[in-house]
Amino acid sequence: MQQDLIARARTWLAEDPDPETREELAGLIDAGDLVALEDRFSGTLQFGTAGLRGEIGAGPMRMNRSVVIRAAAGLAAYLKAQGRTGGLVVIGYDARYKSADFARDTAAVMTGAGLRAALLPRPLPTPVLAYAIRHLGAVAGVEVTASHNPPRDNGYKVYLGDGSQIVPPADAEIAAGIAAVGPLDGVPRPESGWEILGDEVLAAYLARTDAVLSPGSPRTARTVYTAMHGVGTSVLTAAFARAGFPEPVLVAEQADPDPAFPTVAFPNPEEPGAMDLAFATARRAAPDLVIANDPDADRCAVAVPDPSAAAGWRMLRGDEVGALLAAHLVSRGVKGVLAESIVSSSLLARIAAKAGLGYEETLTGFKWIARVEGLRYGYEEALGYCVDPEGVRDKDGITAALLVAELASVLKQKGRTLLDLLDDLAVEHGLHATDQLSVRVEDLSVIADAMRRLRENPPAALAGLAVTSAEDLSRGTELLPPTDGLRYHLTGARVIVRPSGTEPKLKCYLEVVVPVASAAALPEARTQAAALLTAIKHDLSAAAGI
Repeated sequence: MQQDLIARARTWLAEDPDPETREELAGLIDAGDLVALEDRFSGTLQFGTAGLRGEIGAGPMRMNRSVVIRAAAGLAAYLKAQGRTGGLVVIGYDARYKSADFARDTAAVMTGAGLRAALLPRPLPTPVLAYAIRHLGAVAGVEVTASHNPPRDNGYKVYLGDGSQIVPPADAEIAAGIAAVGPLDGVPRPESGWEILGDEVLAAYLARTDAVLSPGSPRTARTVYTAMHGVGTSVLTAAFARAGFPEPVLVAEQADPDPAFPTVAFPNPEEPGAMDLAFATARRAAPDLVIANDPDADRCAVAVPDPSAAAGWRMLRGDEVGALLAAHLVSRGVKGVLAESIVSSSLLARIAAKAGLGYEETLTGFKWIARVEGLRYGYEEALGYCVDPEGVRDKDGITAALLVAELASVLKQKGRTLLDLLDDLAVEHGLHATDQLSVRVEDLSVIADAMRRLRENPPAALAGLAVTSAEDLSRGTELLPPTDGLRYHLTGARVIVRPSGTEPKLKCYLEVVVPVASAAALPEARTQAAALLTAIKHDLSAAAGI
């Protein structure tokens, strides 16, 4: 076993094209560090509907140039089998460690396989890549990004020619293509032959961002903005300037791309402490809004002044922003279907019904939301919003920020705020309060054990609320394909439990709905909702053994 492990590591080392990971692996072999080698060679990173994502390092269980070259070769084989030989593959990348290398390797593999490849000119937001696919008539797109994961991670996200991320069976067919790749010296990788795009695609994307706003709408909202050390600053400020909004005040410490993400533990606006510098800047600048993107700028976080909050500012939940944007679009008279994932608030369904609009619920991820027929607006509670599906069939943190700023400007003109509109929605549809119980683990078996425990002994009640129905989503439903998850409907509440698709986390999504007779009843309703959510968390933790 030991000799086999060393032999596999030496074989990998011999074909690794990257001096950095070669040095890392050679050091582990020379030191006889079998624990570290086993960790890197215990399998392969699995290519699924989220593509690839993992820690940068040597070996098949890490993100590195060897793994990326194989992934690109598998994707190229899939595209050729689909009759796409000669088609264009457009490639974007963020500013993380190795992103530019992975993007260039992908371009080389596509070119060597007889496809055409085009690289975006520099690190840019993921939505620019998603836009470029349809704008350029590409047969596929690749974005090298790990979104809001820790600094040591990177990833590989694949889109097909419709501009949406891959879904089954494409993921399994691409994975089979990757598995069939032989030695790397058999993968042609020319030194040139692909195109490096100019700024024309970015200019076209920015021109398209105007489409999300109403002509002549007020553009007065003042913002503080953080790119969270990612790639959003230049594109968002350009979009705001085009639209005529006041220039955002930047959180200087986080404005420029930095793959080390030095000021945050996790570069995710939802993580504790991530918004501290933004709130400090806001206390000095006194804007109407704080807006944050995650590092690849496909998510958008929003915070509002709140004297009762410790920082003086309160982050809105993704479900709150999702409802606000839906209400704003409805007020503008949009037509089409409103869609969300199953883990998002049921308030959207009520807004759609009241407006006489179509509504659909999908599995988690914009790969599903973006495929809804007739989609006009889609969102997911994890700060993802698709506000211009004809332009970008994915979540887009730039256009979402524009639409939030427009809504804040419209309300400001009337002497009102986003919080006032949330109150209106609660009175009209009931207070929909959401929360999340999220457990990050080192050992993935903890997640598997929790899911098994809940399947074998489903709770009969949570927080004293009877469970009226329990669904094992792995069996699929009438409207949803199978996915690893559990859904519980309670009297006035809903709970969904699922493993994260991109991080080592077990995620539990909680929602309670409290009827509200009038605005005067809102404080009591919020107290009641908060108590219920706390009690559900407690009881669910006990039932899952986490």
